[in-house]
Amino acid sequence: MSRLLIIALFFEVGIVLMVVPWSTYWERNYFVESVPYVEAIATNDFVRGAITGLGLVNLFAGLAELGSLLFSPRSDDASSVVAPRSAAEDRR
Repeated sequence: MSRLLIIALFFEVGIVLMVVPWSTYWERNYFVESVPYVEAIATNDFVRGAITGLGLVNLFAGLAELGSLLFSPRSDDASSVVAPRSAAEDRR
């Protein structure tokens, strides 16, 4: 269950980092309006592209984790269960 939450977090962060730098919210927030040199950095297309790239990395990490979850062998199958040892086996 916790792996599914991690996968959901990767996807959510990835999508947010890909969409937000290109939205109007990016240009109209407190930091951009109050500090002039932050506006010059935040509105630079290269910075926006780098943040979008981080979003893509998060999406790929989510896909890798999802693939690992779906295609890994199950640990709860009968072949991985070890039979308990008897007292006679302990004496040998």
